[in-house]
Amino acid sequence: MQRQRTGDLKLIQELNRSIILDVIRKKGPISRSEIAKIIDLSPTTVTSAVYELIQEGLVYEDGVGVSNGGRKPVLLRFNPNNHTIIGLSISNSMVKIADMNLEGEALRKEIYPTYQYQGQEMVDHILEVVEQFLFKKADIDNCQGISVITPGIVDAQNGVITYNSKLKLYDVPLKSLIEERTHLPTYVDNDANALVLAESYFGSFSTYKDLLFITIGDGVGAGMMVNGSVFRGFMGSSGEFGHTTVVQDGVRCECGQTGCLENYVNWPAIYSKIVTGIMTKGRDTVITEMIDHNLNNIHPKVFVDAVNQDDELVMEIMEEVIRYLSIAIKNAVHLFNPEVVILSGDIIQNNVVLLEKMKTSVANQVIPILQDKINIQSTSLGPEFELLGTAAVIFHGKFKFQLS
Repeated sequence: MQRQRTGDLKLIQELNRSIILDVIRKKGPISRSEIAKIIDLSPTTVTSAVYELIQEGLVYEDGVGVSNGGRKPVLLRFNPNNHTIIGLSISNSMVKIADMNLEGEALRKEIYPTYQYQGQEMVDHILEVVEQFLFKKADIDNCQGISVITPGIVDAQNGVITYNSKLKLYDVPLKSLIEERTHLPTYVDNDANALVLAESYFGSFSTYKDLLFITIGDGVGAGMMVNGSVFRGFMGSSGEFGHTTVVQDGVRCECGQTGCLENYVNWPAIYSKIVTGIMTKGRDTVITEMIDHNLNNIHPKVFVDAVNQDDELVMEIMEEVIRYLSIAIKNAVHLFNPEVVILSGDIIQNNVVLLEKMKTSVANQVIPILQDKINIQSTSLGPEFELLGTAAVIFHGKFKFQLS
């Protein structure tokens, strides 16, 4: 009989450890014997792995359970506070970085503008932000790694940003660049894919196996889960939802094509329409008083507050956003047939009116058999959804936690 190679055994041991840690995280307090039954491993294998996890501070013993005739079993819990992770969320306008525990709770957070940097200047800026943040971190030895999420096409396996047209980042080996500077394991992924993972780890949609997650901010992206797994597509380029065409011969996009969705529904487009309404068309709107006549004070929360006050100008803009976005969602529903479509972004937070109108608009456009099944929801991740996305990437990459 052929003997297993040492590398194969080590891989199996690491996988067993990850599965055991994940079971403790989800089902703790739990005994060693219960873990063995759940994942069908020998008690000896579980005991050995648990010993290592306790030594590393990832698991701790917490009380005893009910006896079934012998000694009372010692119960185990996941320890999220003995180690930290660094999460870095890159958008076209800002870089958000945080020190977090293993539940994705931010212990320290800083936000930096991108200063309209592009290309190599942007890469240098990201590396400087990471270095400065780590310089202030006292417990660096307990850091389990760095997780980076960004818009655009990402080769997650190799940690390379292959295409981000707004920031002019092409074939940037960000994982290796950060690891060279920090000597910490680094994981890089697309932001929408990260948020799909976060909904499964932290959110309310963990029971869904087929879902579409759409994020609206400076751009528009999407993450997809198919049969319980994140779908990345060939070259990791799935989810470029913002570059689907909704207007034939429409506005030219920075990608080189015309009529792309994101040019009609992203925040810069909405902001521009608000400013045009006030400055060029002289429209009366509650926003004028809300921003104290300073256009620089217009931000997504102002837009949502105006929607909730049924402001005429803002409602017209929102109806236009819904018209274009519902076309794209309708096409995705017909192509992909997700159980739920999750919308995320600052213009979505607390915007019940938009959600309800979007459901109606999409339902009116799909084929009859799907009309009663349209399920469009706001993200359950809350205002710090980007940071939870970074945490989910490192959980999935380093700890190999399983999707619920």
